[in-house]
Amino acid sequence: MAPLLLADVPWLLYRAFFSLPSSIVDGEGRPVNALLGTINAILSAVEATAPRAVVACFGAEQAAYRVRLYPPYHAHRDPMAPALAAQWQLAPRLLDGLGWSASASEELEADDVMFSHAELERAGGGQALLLTADRDLFAAVNEQVAILELRGRAAPVEIGPAQVRERYGVDPELVRDFIALRGDPSDGLPGAPGVGAKTAATLLRRFGSLEAVLAAAEEPSAVIAGDLSPRLAAALRENAEQLRVFQQVATLQRIDVTAPEDRATDFAGGARAVAALGMKRLAARLERSAKG
Repeated sequence: MAPLLLADVPWLLYRAFFSLPSSIVDGEGRPVNALLGTINAILSAVEATAPRAVVACFGAEQAAYRVRLYPPYHAHRDPMAPALAAQWQLAPRLLDGLGWSASASEELEADDVMFSHAELERAGGGQALLLTADRDLFAAVNEQVAILELRGRAAPVEIGPAQVRERYGVDPELVRDFIALRGDPSDGLPGAPGVGAKTAATLLRRFGSLEAVLAAAEEPSAVIAGDLSPRLAAALRENAEQLRVFQQVATLQRIDVTAPEDRATDFAGGARAVAALGMKRLAARLERSAKG
């Protein structure tokens, strides 16, 4: 069964905007570097996985409820550059021209939209691939859902449960607990004082969950047994409520989404759409794919 490919379009747009030169412009001199890089990344994933359909996922830059839980959430990020904002507005229609459906939420983030589609696909017996680098989404990985990781010019690589365990030292269902303890700099979450990735994974493997770790920190016997140093146990006790907040912030949310029908990439339509934005080389590539 062909997988459903779910693309984290905000991440792809930001990634391309800051990695490709702004000299990539349309016929009127407006930058299209973010759009070009996003399309090329999704095409690479399509060529590697032959999905049954592609869903281009969008969302709010930060969910309001996460900011209410922890006001510094995403506060360290600079406002979106006008040149990127202009391309952001063009993205849904352009991606639809390639036969890729757009799915968005005004209140939640793109990772919540992706998680919701993945869960719906899994419940229907299908498989989903998440084209993203968002650490939160590693919590969505299971036997039917994998992260599709870009590797430069090489083919994308699937990250399943075993690879999540290898990378973070914990199972996917403990990723949100791992984020709470270790922190996530990209989201502005500091984690527990003095706890890095290795310590967070060790604590979660030993005790089984964030709540169990916090409970152990209240028990002198755990410190005596060497599972927690006195200093670390004290830090966990002092920051317990904030760590629970971090866990909530890192928890993916389900929303109502509709499973897309099978839909092949429209190379001919895509060629016309990108040619209108001055992407001549990409248009030629898409025209060749349409004929082949």
